[in-house]
Amino acid sequence: MPCRLTREEVVSIGVLSARGMNNCEIARTLEVSEGTVRYHRSRLSDGAVDGRSNQRFKVEPMAGVIGLWFEGHAEDRRPVNVRDLYDHLLLECGYRGSYRSVLRYVRAHYPAPKLRTYRRVETPPGAQSQVDWVVCQNVDVGEGPEVMNGFIMKLSHSRKPALVWSRRQDQLSWLNCHNGGFRRLGGVPAVCRIDNPKTAMISGAGAWGEIHPVYRSYARGVRFHIDPCAPRAPEAKGKVEAAAKLTHLRWDPGRRRWDGVEDLQDRTDRDLERWTHEAICPATGLSVHESWHRELELLQPLPLLPEPFDVVVSRPVYHDCRVSFEGRSYPVPFKHVGQEVEVRGCVGKVQILADAQVLREYPRGTAERIIIDPSCYEGEATDRVLPPTPLGKMGRKLQEIYEMAVEERPVDLYAALAEVAR
Repeated sequence: MPCRLTREEVVSIGVLSARGMNNCEIARTLEVSEGTVRYHRSRLSDGAVDGRSNQRFKVEPMAGVIGLWFEGHAEDRRPVNVRDLYDHLLLECGYRGSYRSVLRYVRAHYPAPKLRTYRRVETPPGAQSQVDWVVCQNVDVGEGPEVMNGFIMKLSHSRKPALVWSRRQDQLSWLNCHNGGFRRLGGVPAVCRIDNPKTAMISGAGAWGEIHPVYRSYARGVRFHIDPCAPRAPEAKGKVEAAAKLTHLRWDPGRRRWDGVEDLQDRTDRDLERWTHEAICPATGLSVHESWHRELELLQPLPLLPEPFDVVVSRPVYHDCRVSFEGRSYPVPFKHVGQEVEVRGCVGKVQILADAQVLREYPRGTAERIIIDPSCYEGEATDRVLPPTPLGKMGRKLQEIYEMAVEERPVDLYAALAEVAR
């Protein structure tokens, strides 16, 4: 029995026959049996019609539902998503056919969607950078082949790129790579256009998505606006999409072994710097390097970039001048009692901030649950808060003993304290 061919293969048999090829040659070309070719050539010569063209669509009984779906989406700016329609039929209407059957029905009964155009815009200097990740497989940075993530930040006007390598794409890496990108660009643009990774967006995408509070706090401190791309709109960040192909490097990072991530990063920085002198910026007609130097004047000066952090919360400062974070109690200068401060969990440390200024830093994840810092209780009263009552003679002696190394503490603590009490 002849095997079943696709419509394209059947048409190919007719075309090859018209060119004078015999059955054996056609069979070898299409990798089918000679009997299959003979069968379909006979049908073509008899003018037979594929019976599949006369079959009814399995989804045809739901034509009314499909019509209402198209009417309800008539005002949408984007074409109807057939996958969403299929899910609706499957979940709400009890349809048990395949997605392909729905797709064929839609193509046969509804006109093709209009071509969607988009506007080309050249952003002014200092206005925008675009950000994206690129993933490279089998890169050996000293511990065998592994996956390396390249964080790309590119100025939209001058096309100056920065590429920062990272082993992970977690929250700490996301912010640390931002720091590395801004340092390499020499400043901070007004807007950072991003894709919609989980480290940047809690839910949703584009203008209607919810920005991650950690990333929002970082952007507020560095002073740039977050501009998430609309979903399925690669043209909205086309400059960084082009850079993500790594054509600027002119080499594959997986082709050789590197002496650590620093070695790979150093080679990448040198190659990108060389590329900026050779490439032409289409917006200015000058080299990317010259265009970047002109744009530098319009970037925000590089601030003291914050330590990368993966947790950020607001906490009230209680009357004992302390805040709670991750099951521990941290002291805060008494002037902030009754106010909210921002607490960040960084790598190995906890930062407490107010008005974007770091008030105190403490070790993170210590065995101690209560951290002591006497300096938080010192200072002059404000028009709102009075300082705590100063330590008395006994309290000062206890504090001195507490701050001593264990081997330096008096053997007889009670005798030492009794001497103070006299």
